[in-house]
Amino acid sequence: MPTIRVELMTGRTVEQKRALAAALTEATVRTLGGNASSVDVVFFDIERHDWATGGELWLDKMAAPPASAG
Repeated sequence: MPTIRVELMTGRTVEQKRALAAALTEATVRTLGGNASSVDVVFFDIERHDWATGGELWLDKMAAPPASAG
């Protein structure tokens, strides 16, 4: 069965990861068949200074003031 790699920014709780692992495992078994015990979910916590989108670090995105709607 598969190993599911989940990359996310740090800050999620153990409870959130536990719930996500259960949901991903359930969906995998429902879709592919097999046993839940053979589905691996691996979490990779990534710091905001190690992740960029659109050429901008998330650390900088979080520090920027929100754009005005006017």
